[in-house]
Amino acid sequence: MTVGSDTPAKTSDHDFANDNRQATSLGDAARDYLNRLRGGDMGSLPAILGLVVLFAIFTSAHDRFLTTYNMANLVIQAGSIIVLAMGIVFVLLLGEIDLSAGVAGGACATIVALLMIDYGWTWWLATLAGIAVGAVIGLVIGLLVSLLGIPSFVVTLAFFLGLQAVALKLIGSGGSLRITGVLRDISIKNVPVAAGWIAAGLIVAAFAALSLWRYRSRSARGLVHKPLALVVIQIVVLAAIVLGVTALLSANRAPNPAVFNISGIPWVLPIVVALLLFWTFVLGRTRYGRHLYAVGGNAEAARRAGISVLRIKISAFVICTGMAAIAGLLSASYTGKVSPGSGGGNVLLYAVAAAVIGGTSLFGGRGRAIDAVIGGLVIATIPNGLGLLNQAAYINYIVTGGVLLLAASVDAVSRRRRSAAGV
Repeated sequence: MTVGSDTPAKTSDHDFANDNRQATSLGDAARDYLNRLRGGDMGSLPAILGLVVLFAIFTSAHDRFLTTYNMANLVIQAGSIIVLAMGIVFVLLLGEIDLSAGVAGGACATIVALLMIDYGWTWWLATLAGIAVGAVIGLVIGLLVSLLGIPSFVVTLAFFLGLQAVALKLIGSGGSLRITGVLRDISIKNVPVAAGWIAAGLIVAAFAALSLWRYRSRSARGLVHKPLALVVIQIVVLAAIVLGVTALLSANRAPNPAVFNISGIPWVLPIVVALLLFWTFVLGRTRYGRHLYAVGGNAEAARRAGISVLRIKISAFVICTGMAAIAGLLSASYTGKVSPGSGGGNVLLYAVAAAVIGGTSLFGGRGRAIDAVIGGLVIATIPNGLGLLNQAAYINYIVTGGVLLLAASVDAVSRRRRSAAGV
Protein backbone atom coordinates (compact mmCIF):
# COMPACT_ATOMS: atom_id res chain seq x y z
CA MET A 1 0.00 0.00 0.00
CA THR A 2 1.35 3.38 -0.95
CA VAL A 3 0.81 6.47 1.12
CA GLY A 4 0.75 9.69 -0.88
CA SER A 5 0.02 10.40 -4.47
CA ASP A 6 1.10 12.94 -7.03
CA THR A 7 4.83 12.83 -6.45
CA PRO A 8 7.15 14.57 -8.91
CA ALA A 9 7.98 12.87 -12.17
CA LYS A 10 11.30 11.68 -10.82
CA THR A 11 9.61 9.53 -8.20
CA SER A 12 6.05 9.08 -9.33
CA ASP A 13 6.99 5.86 -11.04
CA HIS A 14 7.44 4.24 -7.63
CA ASP A 15 3.69 3.71 -7.61
CA PHE A 16 1.95 2.31 -10.65
CA ALA A 17 -1.12 4.30 -9.64
CA ASN A 18 0.72 7.53 -10.44
CA ASP A 19 1.81 6.76 -13.98
CA ASN A 20 1.73 9.64 -16.44
CA ARG A 21 -0.03 7.45 -18.96
CA GLN A 22 -3.78 6.94 -18.82
CA ALA A 23 -4.72 3.52 -17.47
CA THR A 24 -8.37 3.01 -18.37
CA SER A 25 -8.78 -0.32 -16.60
CA LEU A 26 -7.26 -2.39 -13.87
CA GLY A 27 -5.64 -4.60 -16.49
CA ASP A 28 -4.03 -1.58 -18.16
CA ALA A 29 -2.70 -0.39 -14.82
CA ALA A 30 -1.27 -3.84 -14.07
CA ARG A 31 0.43 -4.00 -17.48
CA ASP A 32 1.89 -0.52 -17.01
CA TYR A 33 3.26 -1.57 -13.63
CA LEU A 34 4.81 -4.72 -15.08
CA ASN A 35 6.41 -2.67 -17.83
CA ARG A 36 7.96 -0.40 -15.22
CA LEU A 37 9.27 -3.40 -13.33
CA ARG A 38 10.91 -4.64 -16.52
CA GLY A 39 12.35 -1.16 -17.00
CA GLY A 40 14.04 -1.30 -13.62
CA ASP A 41 11.58 0.62 -11.44
CA MET A 42 11.36 -1.73 -8.47
CA GLY A 43 10.36 0.85 -5.85
CA SER A 44 9.65 -0.72 -2.46
CA LEU A 45 8.64 -4.08 -3.93
CA PRO A 46 11.89 -5.92 -2.97
CA ALA A 47 11.64 -4.65 0.61
CA ILE A 48 8.00 -5.68 0.89
CA LEU A 49 8.78 -9.13 -0.46
CA GLY A 50 11.75 -9.38 1.89
CA LEU A 51 9.57 -8.45 4.86
CA VAL A 52 7.04 -11.11 3.88
CA VAL A 53 9.83 -13.71 3.60
CA LEU A 54 11.25 -12.74 7.01
CA PHE A 55 7.83 -12.99 8.64
CA ALA A 56 7.24 -16.39 7.03
CA ILE A 57 10.62 -17.73 8.15
CA PHE A 58 10.41 -16.50 11.74
CA THR A 59 6.76 -17.51 12.09
CA SER A 60 7.54 -21.06 11.02
CA ALA A 61 10.68 -21.19 13.18
CA HIS A 62 9.16 -19.88 16.42
CA ASP A 63 5.55 -19.93 17.57
CA ARG A 64 5.94 -16.72 19.61
CA PHE A 65 7.05 -14.49 16.74
CA LEU A 66 3.57 -13.64 15.46
CA THR A 67 2.02 -13.18 18.90
CA THR A 68 0.44 -9.84 19.77
CA TYR A 69 3.03 -9.31 22.51
CA ASN A 70 5.95 -9.68 20.14
CA MET A 71 4.31 -7.61 17.40
CA ALA A 72 3.85 -4.75 19.87
CA ASN A 73 7.49 -5.07 20.85
CA LEU A 74 8.49 -5.01 17.18
CA VAL A 75 6.58 -1.75 16.65
CA ILE A 76 8.33 -0.14 19.62
CA GLN A 77 11.77 -1.42 18.58
CA ALA A 78 11.34 -0.18 15.02
CA GLY A 79 10.04 3.28 16.00
CA SER A 80 13.33 5.13 16.49
CA ILE A 81 14.94 3.49 13.44
CA ILE A 82 12.00 4.46 11.23
CA VAL A 83 11.93 8.08 12.40
CA LEU A 84 15.69 8.50 11.95
CA ALA A 85 15.46 6.85 8.52
CA MET A 86 12.73 9.33 7.50
CA GLY A 87 15.16 12.14 8.19
CA ILE A 88 17.93 10.37 6.31
CA VAL A 89 15.64 10.05 3.26
CA PHE A 90 15.75 13.82 2.78
CA VAL A 91 19.53 14.01 2.46
CA LEU A 92 19.67 10.83 0.38
CA LEU A 93 17.20 12.41 -2.05
CA LEU A 94 19.90 14.98 -2.74
CA GLY A 95 22.60 12.35 -3.14
CA GLU A 96 24.14 13.49 0.16
CA ILE A 97 24.74 11.67 3.46
CA ASP A 98 24.58 12.59 7.14
CA LEU A 99 26.85 10.42 9.25
CA SER A 100 26.17 12.49 12.38
CA ALA A 101 22.40 11.99 12.58
CA GLY A 102 22.56 9.18 15.14
CA VAL A 103 24.83 10.94 17.64
CA ALA A 104 22.98 14.23 17.00
CA GLY A 105 19.83 12.51 18.20
CA GLY A 106 21.66 11.20 21.27
CA ALA A 107 23.02 14.67 22.07
CA CYS A 108 19.58 16.24 21.72
CA ALA A 109 18.03 13.58 23.97
CA THR A 110 20.73 14.29 26.55
CA ILE A 111 19.91 18.00 26.50
CA VAL A 112 16.20 17.24 26.90
CA ALA A 113 16.88 14.99 29.89
CA LEU A 114 19.11 17.61 31.55
CA LEU A 115 16.55 20.37 31.03
CA MET A 116 13.89 18.23 32.70
CA ILE A 117 16.03 16.91 35.57
CA ASP A 118 18.31 19.83 36.44
CA TYR A 119 16.17 22.79 35.39
CA GLY A 120 12.66 21.49 35.95
CA TRP A 121 11.41 22.13 32.42
CA THR A 122 8.16 20.49 31.38
CA TRP A 123 8.52 17.55 29.02
CA TRP A 124 6.97 19.31 26.05
CA LEU A 125 9.06 22.47 26.43
CA ALA A 126 12.24 20.43 26.84
CA THR A 127 11.28 18.33 23.80
CA LEU A 128 10.79 21.42 21.65
CA ALA A 129 14.17 22.71 22.82
CA GLY A 130 15.81 19.40 21.91
CA ILE A 131 14.28 19.41 18.42
CA ALA A 132 15.38 23.04 17.99
CA VAL A 133 18.95 22.08 18.92
CA GLY A 134 18.79 19.32 16.32
CA ALA A 135 17.60 21.80 13.70
CA VAL A 136 20.47 24.17 14.53
CA ILE A 137 22.97 21.33 14.12
CA GLY A 138 21.47 20.60 10.71
CA LEU A 139 21.59 24.27 9.80
CA VAL A 140 25.33 24.45 10.52
CA ILE A 141 25.98 21.24 8.57
CA GLY A 142 23.90 22.49 5.64
CA LEU A 143 25.74 25.81 5.54
CA LEU A 144 29.14 24.13 5.54
CA VAL A 145 28.10 21.75 2.77
CA SER A 146 26.30 24.31 0.64
CA LEU A 147 28.30 27.51 1.12
CA LEU A 148 31.81 26.12 1.48
CA GLY A 149 31.32 23.13 -0.79
CA ILE A 150 32.76 20.66 1.71
CA PRO A 151 31.57 17.12 0.93
CA SER A 152 28.75 16.10 3.26
CA PHE A 153 30.65 12.92 4.09
CA VAL A 154 33.52 14.95 5.57
CA VAL A 155 31.36 17.51 7.37
CA THR A 156 29.05 14.99 8.97
CA LEU A 157 31.96 12.70 9.88
CA ALA A 158 33.48 15.62 11.79
CA PHE A 159 30.15 16.24 13.53
CA PHE A 160 29.84 12.53 14.25
CA LEU A 161 33.09 12.70 16.18
CA GLY A 162 32.46 16.08 17.79
CA LEU A 163 28.87 15.54 18.93
CA GLN A 164 29.85 12.47 20.92
CA ALA A 165 31.65 14.87 23.26
CA VAL A 166 28.36 16.58 24.17
CA ALA A 167 26.83 13.67 26.07
CA LEU A 168 30.20 12.67 27.47
CA LYS A 169 30.75 16.18 28.87
CA LEU A 170 27.21 16.66 30.20
CA ILE A 171 26.75 13.19 31.69
CA GLY A 172 30.26 11.98 32.33
CA SER A 173 31.93 8.69 31.48
CA GLY A 174 29.87 5.74 32.62
CA GLY A 175 26.96 7.90 33.76
CA SER A 176 23.37 8.00 32.57
CA LEU A 177 20.20 10.06 32.96
CA ARG A 178 16.82 8.44 33.54
CA ILE A 179 13.89 9.22 31.27
CA THR A 180 10.62 9.34 33.19
CA GLY A 181 7.13 10.73 32.85
CA VAL A 182 5.42 11.25 29.52
CA LEU A 183 8.53 10.60 27.44
CA ARG A 184 9.02 7.22 29.09
CA ASP A 185 5.32 6.42 28.73
CA ILE A 186 5.66 6.59 24.93
CA SER A 187 7.28 3.13 25.02
CA ILE A 188 5.66 1.54 28.06
CA LYS A 189 2.06 2.71 27.77
CA ASN A 190 -0.59 2.29 25.09
CA VAL A 191 -3.37 4.25 23.44
CA PRO A 192 -6.79 3.40 24.99
CA VAL A 193 -8.43 0.67 22.93
CA ALA A 194 -11.54 2.72 22.14
CA ALA A 195 -9.42 5.69 21.01
CA GLY A 196 -7.35 3.37 18.83
CA TRP A 197 -10.42 2.07 17.02
CA ILE A 198 -11.81 5.57 16.54
CA ALA A 199 -8.50 6.76 15.08
CA ALA A 200 -8.31 3.71 12.81
CA GLY A 201 -11.83 4.34 11.52
CA LEU A 202 -11.08 8.00 10.88
CA ILE A 203 -7.92 7.15 8.96
CA VAL A 204 -9.72 4.67 6.71
CA ALA A 205 -12.68 7.00 6.17
CA ALA A 206 -10.43 9.97 5.39
CA PHE A 207 -8.32 7.96 2.95
CA ALA A 208 -11.40 6.58 1.21
CA ALA A 209 -13.04 10.00 0.93
CA LEU A 210 -9.85 11.65 -0.36
CA SER A 211 -9.17 8.87 -2.89
CA LEU A 212 -12.71 8.91 -4.28
CA TRP A 213 -12.77 12.71 -4.37
CA ARG A 214 -9.50 12.82 -6.30
CA TYR A 215 -10.74 10.18 -8.74
CA ARG A 216 -13.95 12.08 -9.40
CA SER A 217 -12.21 15.46 -9.62
CA ARG A 218 -9.49 14.36 -12.02
CA SER A 219 -11.89 12.31 -14.11
CA ALA A 220 -14.29 15.23 -14.46
CA ARG A 221 -11.47 17.52 -15.65
CA GLY A 222 -10.12 14.96 -18.10
CA LEU A 223 -6.83 14.59 -16.23
CA VAL A 224 -4.80 11.42 -15.85
CA HIS A 225 -6.33 9.35 -13.06
CA LYS A 226 -6.33 5.88 -11.61
CA PRO A 227 -8.93 3.32 -12.69
CA LEU A 228 -11.83 3.22 -10.24
CA ALA A 229 -11.17 -0.47 -9.58
CA LEU A 230 -7.62 0.35 -8.51
CA VAL A 231 -8.87 3.12 -6.21
CA VAL A 232 -11.26 0.67 -4.54
CA ILE A 233 -8.50 -1.94 -4.16
CA GLN A 234 -6.21 0.61 -2.51
CA ILE A 235 -8.96 1.59 -0.07
CA VAL A 236 -9.66 -2.05 0.77
CA VAL A 237 -5.96 -2.83 1.25
CA LEU A 238 -5.41 0.15 3.52
CA ALA A 239 -8.53 -0.67 5.52
CA ALA A 240 -7.39 -4.27 5.94
CA ILE A 241 -3.94 -3.19 7.14
CA VAL A 242 -5.12 -0.42 9.49
CA LEU A 243 -8.04 -2.34 10.98
CA GLY A 244 -6.03 -5.58 11.14
CA VAL A 245 -3.16 -3.94 13.04
CA THR A 246 -5.64 -2.22 15.34
CA ALA A 247 -7.42 -5.49 16.08
CA LEU A 248 -4.11 -7.27 16.68
CA LEU A 249 -2.78 -4.66 19.09
CA SER A 250 -6.12 -4.13 20.84
CA ALA A 251 -6.13 -7.71 22.13
CA ASN A 252 -4.86 -8.43 25.64
CA ARG A 253 -1.23 -9.45 25.12
CA ALA A 254 -0.20 -9.85 28.75
CA PRO A 255 1.77 -13.06 29.50
CA ASN A 256 -0.88 -13.83 32.11
CA PRO A 257 -4.15 -12.39 30.74
CA ALA A 258 -6.12 -13.51 33.77
CA VAL A 259 -4.06 -11.26 36.04
CA PHE A 260 -2.87 -8.36 33.84
CA ASN A 261 -4.37 -6.47 30.92
CA ILE A 262 -1.93 -5.08 28.37
CA SER A 263 -3.85 -3.92 25.35
CA GLY A 264 -3.94 -1.01 22.94
CA ILE A 265 -1.67 0.46 20.29
CA PRO A 266 1.77 1.52 21.60
CA TRP A 267 2.10 5.33 21.54
CA VAL A 268 5.10 4.97 19.26
CA LEU A 269 2.87 3.91 16.37
CA PRO A 270 0.66 7.05 16.25
CA ILE A 271 3.83 9.19 16.36
CA VAL A 272 5.33 7.30 13.41
CA VAL A 273 2.06 7.44 11.45
CA ALA A 274 1.68 11.18 12.06
CA LEU A 275 5.23 11.85 10.86
CA LEU A 276 4.71 9.57 7.86
CA LEU A 277 1.54 11.36 6.78
CA PHE A 278 3.11 14.79 7.27
CA TRP A 279 6.31 14.10 5.33
CA THR A 280 4.42 12.21 2.63
CA PHE A 281 2.28 15.30 2.15
CA VAL A 282 5.35 17.55 2.09
CA LEU A 283 7.17 15.42 -0.47
CA GLY A 284 4.21 14.65 -2.68
CA ARG A 285 1.93 17.68 -2.44
CA THR A 286 4.05 20.79 -1.95
CA ARG A 287 6.30 22.95 -4.07
CA TYR A 288 9.10 22.26 -1.63
CA GLY A 289 8.80 18.54 -2.28
CA ARG A 290 8.92 19.03 -6.05
CA HIS A 291 11.97 21.26 -5.71
CA LEU A 292 13.69 18.70 -3.48
CA TYR A 293 13.24 15.96 -6.07
CA ALA A 294 14.35 18.31 -8.84
CA VAL A 295 17.58 19.21 -7.05
CA GLY A 296 18.24 15.55 -6.29
CA GLY A 297 17.63 14.58 -9.90
CA ASN A 298 19.76 17.31 -11.48
CA ALA A 299 21.00 20.19 -9.33
CA GLU A 300 22.25 22.25 -12.28
CA ALA A 301 18.98 21.94 -14.18
CA ALA A 302 17.09 22.86 -11.01
CA ARG A 303 19.29 25.94 -10.54
CA ARG A 304 18.63 27.06 -14.13
CA ALA A 305 14.91 26.58 -13.50
CA GLY A 306 15.10 29.15 -10.70
CA ILE A 307 15.16 26.78 -7.74
CA SER A 308 17.34 27.83 -4.81
CA VAL A 309 19.60 24.79 -4.55
CA LEU A 310 21.33 26.33 -1.53
CA ARG A 311 18.13 26.62 0.49
CA ILE A 312 16.95 23.16 -0.50
CA LYS A 313 20.19 21.54 0.64
CA ILE A 314 20.27 23.41 3.93
CA SER A 315 16.63 22.58 4.66
CA ALA A 316 17.22 18.88 3.98
CA PHE A 317 19.95 18.72 6.64
CA VAL A 318 17.78 20.72 9.08
CA ILE A 319 14.92 18.25 8.61
CA CYS A 320 17.29 15.31 8.96
CA THR A 321 18.76 16.38 12.30
CA GLY A 322 15.38 17.59 13.57
CA MET A 323 14.01 14.10 12.92
CA ALA A 324 17.16 12.69 14.51
CA ALA A 325 16.28 14.54 17.72
CA ILE A 326 12.82 12.93 17.73
CA ALA A 327 14.39 9.52 17.03
CA GLY A 328 16.83 10.07 19.89
CA LEU A 329 13.94 10.71 22.26
CA LEU A 330 12.11 7.59 21.08
CA SER A 331 15.25 5.55 21.62
CA ALA A 332 15.72 7.04 25.09
CA SER A 333 12.07 6.30 25.86
CA TYR A 334 12.61 2.65 24.89
CA THR A 335 15.76 2.20 27.00
CA GLY A 336 14.56 4.46 29.81
CA LYS A 337 17.77 6.49 29.87
CA VAL A 338 20.36 8.45 27.95
CA SER A 339 24.08 7.84 28.23
CA PRO A 340 27.29 9.00 26.52
CA GLY A 341 26.85 6.18 24.01
CA SER A 342 23.29 7.13 23.02
CA GLY A 343 22.93 7.39 19.25
CA GLY A 344 26.34 5.88 18.61
CA GLY A 345 27.33 2.42 17.49
CA ASN A 346 25.26 1.12 14.60
CA VAL A 347 22.29 3.46 15.04
CA LEU A 348 23.07 5.60 12.00
CA LEU A 349 24.06 2.61 9.89
CA TYR A 350 20.75 0.92 10.62
CA ALA A 351 18.82 4.07 9.67
CA VAL A 352 20.66 4.45 6.37
CA ALA A 353 20.16 0.76 5.71
CA ALA A 354 16.43 1.13 6.44
CA ALA A 355 16.05 3.96 3.94
CA VAL A 356 17.99 2.14 1.22
CA ILE A 357 16.32 -1.21 1.83
CA GLY A 358 12.93 0.51 1.66
CA GLY A 359 13.66 1.79 -1.85
CA THR A 360 15.36 5.19 -1.49
CA SER A 361 18.15 5.56 -4.02
CA LEU A 362 21.71 6.22 -2.91
CA PHE A 363 22.18 8.26 -6.09
CA GLY A 364 19.54 10.88 -5.23
CA GLY A 365 16.21 11.89 -6.72
CA ARG A 366 14.22 8.80 -5.76
CA GLY A 367 12.67 8.06 -2.40
CA ARG A 368 9.61 8.45 -0.19
CA ALA A 369 8.83 8.65 3.51
CA ILE A 370 7.12 5.23 3.34
CA ASP A 371 10.48 3.73 2.32
CA ALA A 372 11.78 4.44 5.82
CA VAL A 373 8.82 2.63 7.37
CA ILE A 374 9.16 -0.48 5.24
CA GLY A 375 12.94 -0.61 5.55
CA GLY A 376 12.80 0.10 9.27
CA LEU A 377 10.45 -2.84 9.78
CA VAL A 378 12.87 -5.07 7.87
CA ILE A 379 15.83 -3.89 9.98
CA ALA A 380 13.90 -4.34 13.26
CA THR A 381 12.45 -7.72 12.28
CA ILE A 382 15.87 -9.33 11.83
CA PRO A 383 17.17 -8.93 15.43
CA ASN A 384 13.67 -9.49 16.81
CA GLY A 385 13.27 -12.85 15.09
CA LEU A 386 16.85 -13.96 15.62
CA GLY A 387 16.55 -13.04 19.30
CA LEU A 388 13.59 -15.37 19.70
CA LEU A 389 15.64 -18.12 18.06
CA ASN A 390 18.55 -17.48 20.47
CA GLN A 391 20.99 -16.94 17.63
CA ALA A 392 24.44 -15.52 18.29
CA ALA A 393 24.84 -11.74 17.91
CA TYR A 394 27.18 -12.08 14.94
CA ILE A 395 24.40 -13.74 12.93
CA ASN A 396 22.36 -10.53 13.21
CA TYR A 397 25.20 -8.46 11.72
CA ILE A 398 25.73 -10.93 8.89
CA VAL A 399 22.05 -11.09 7.94
CA THR A 400 21.52 -7.32 8.19
CA GLY A 401 24.65 -6.62 6.15
CA GLY A 402 23.58 -9.12 3.53
CA VAL A 403 20.11 -7.59 3.24
CA LEU A 404 21.62 -4.10 2.86
CA LEU A 405 24.06 -5.29 0.19
CA LEU A 406 21.20 -6.94 -1.68
CA ALA A 407 19.12 -3.76 -1.51
CA ALA A 408 22.02 -1.62 -2.76
CA SER A 409 22.59 -4.08 -5.60
CA VAL A 410 18.93 -3.91 -6.60
CA ASP A 411 19.15 -0.11 -6.54
CA ALA A 412 22.25 -0.09 -8.77
CA VAL A 413 20.84 -2.61 -11.24
CA SER A 414 17.49 -0.81 -11.38
CA ARG A 415 19.22 2.50 -12.02
CA ARG A 416 21.21 0.96 -14.87
CA ARG A 417 18.08 -0.54 -16.44
CA ARG A 418 16.22 2.77 -16.13
CA SER A 419 19.09 4.57 -17.82
CA ALA A 420 19.08 2.01 -20.61
CA ALA A 421 15.34 2.50 -21.00
CA GLY A 422 15.76 6.29 -21.05
CA VAL A 423 13.77 6.82 -17.84
